[in-house]
Amino acid sequence: MVSNRFLGDRILWCRATMAAAIFLAGAISWPPRMAAQVPPLRVAVPKAPKSPARPKLVVLLVVDQMRADYVDKFLGQWTGGLKRLVEEGAWFRDAAYPYAATETCVGHATISTGAFPATHGMVANAWWDRKDQKMVTCTADPDPQVKNIGYAGATPQGADTAWRMAVPSFAEELKFQRGGGTRVVTFSLKARASLTMAGHKADAATWFDGGAWVTSSPYSTPAFIEEQARSHPPKADFGKTWALSLAEKAYWYDEKALGAVPPAGWELTFPHPLRGKSGVSEPDADFYNQWVCSPYADTALTELAVKAVDSLKLGSSSGTDFLAIGYSSVDIVGHAFGPRSREIQDVLVRLDQDLGNLLGHLDAKVGRGNYVVALSADHGVVPIPEDMQSTGADAGLLRLPELRERIEKALAGFKYPKPAVASVSGSDIYFVPGVYEKLQHDAAAMQAALNAALEQPGVAAVYRAEELRDRPATESPTIRAFANSYFPGRSGDLFVLPKPYWLLDSTPVGKPRTYGTGHGVPYNYDQHVPVLLMGFGIQPGQYFQPITPADIAPTFAALCGITLASRDGHILSAALKKPAEPRPPTPSGATSTPHEVR
Repeated sequence: MVSNRFLGDRILWCRATMAAAIFLAGAISWPPRMAAQVPPLRVAVPKAPKSPARPKLVVLLVVDQMRADYVDKFLGQWTGGLKRLVEEGAWFRDAAYPYAATETCVGHATISTGAFPATHGMVANAWWDRKDQKMVTCTADPDPQVKNIGYAGATPQGADTAWRMAVPSFAEELKFQRGGGTRVVTFSLKARASLTMAGHKADAATWFDGGAWVTSSPYSTPAFIEEQARSHPPKADFGKTWALSLAEKAYWYDEKALGAVPPAGWELTFPHPLRGKSGVSEPDADFYNQWVCSPYADTALTELAVKAVDSLKLGSSSGTDFLAIGYSSVDIVGHAFGPRSREIQDVLVRLDQDLGNLLGHLDAKVGRGNYVVALSADHGVVPIPEDMQSTGADAGLLRLPELRERIEKALAGFKYPKPAVASVSGSDIYFVPGVYEKLQHDAAAMQAALNAALEQPGVAAVYRAEELRDRPATESPTIRAFANSYFPGRSGDLFVLPKPYWLLDSTPVGKPRTYGTGHGVPYNYDQHVPVLLMGFGIQPGQYFQPITPADIAPTFAALCGITLASRDGHILSAALKKPAEPRPPTPSGATSTPHEVR
């Protein structure tokens, strides 16, 4: 039997043992505050990555008919916006369209959508409509509910939209994918430029027609355009004179451009008065033809764009806004006076000043670095044939009415109906319904038609539609170019490739030519254009890899975090600033040299 004393001693011993254990545990867990020690290592939990920043405003500038070599030739004479884009932006030196249909509607649609005409369907400025058996323009809308609307009381004819464009524009995708905060505003002298850049709907899509600014019913009619049309109408420039901007010794070319065909009322030499038909006291049709062929029209477009930035506060909304300007006067000047003229040189000097004003205004209103801008052209231009002939080169006019008559005569011997040819439009030859289907099973008649076309002076080759369908793999750059332009149902049945420096000429037999030169073929003088990007997310420099203007929209899309439908164009990744490499998290309380944990 255990004594009470033994039990008491045992209990006291257990209590003492437990107290000692607790004391020792506390001594290990809580070291003295004065003792030197390594601070505890705290591992930082990484924060969720922020969404990448977006530009507040995307600006697209398309200079109609601006050949790439103009930048190299005239850069030293520029002091404004063109110079800034080259010196502060990314300059792609080898940009060219990979298709044959180098025309205004096609180029603007390609830049806008990031797709080639074989995808977006805008195969020309106009084409033969097989259903209605007539020529249609690329923006003509047959919907009876659609009507063109004039500003400042104008009553324009027609109905124009982008309904024929088979894929959405970048601007449409931006507004759809980024939400309602995005505003889309476009301006140009031409409907086919303004509408293709805007897409099927926009907050404003404006162009010039018959002396007035115009839009159409599917698009909005902002009050600021109405106010500008009334307070600063184009007719306010009546009586002004386009004179040389630089000293005469600064101009490269002769006073008179060889083969030029100036607008009515102008001579071949400067100065060029904007006074319409001789003796009139107010604007007439001749005045407006002179106005669009002068730098004053580009200035008016710039003023509209500045007004849009101020009135709509573009670049200050919750979304990313879109502003596009199609500067058309360079094209009109080029058609009249050609690429080797004082007029081309001077209109670019004046455009450089306008763009300097525009970019300066964007700096002040949106913030330098908060917007991204791209500048390109829809096509280039061939030298005036008479001018080219003076060098001894093989150049001339490929007369399309004569070509058509040759084909008609060749098929008449095979008992084909006359007319067998419905239309010849640019490079495209369209047959009347049923004729081409019959030719495909009549080898002799088909060969006769091809031979007739090849006998026309200036024709280098003729291609059949079936050679181009589905973009066949080929080593021939010209076949590939025509294939990239081919859209079933809209493109022709046969396609004519002119010899280099031979101008496609539709002038009726016996009538004088009403223009100096043109474009629309797969040669470098028509395909090679500038591509310049500047601003948000862009790494300045000169880049020499081959690209196409279809790469602009995918690059915009990458900067704005959206996706386009087409895969014809590619992101110009070489010119995008790379995000900074994330630094590893620094332990709390650690210095720049981490403690060694032992």
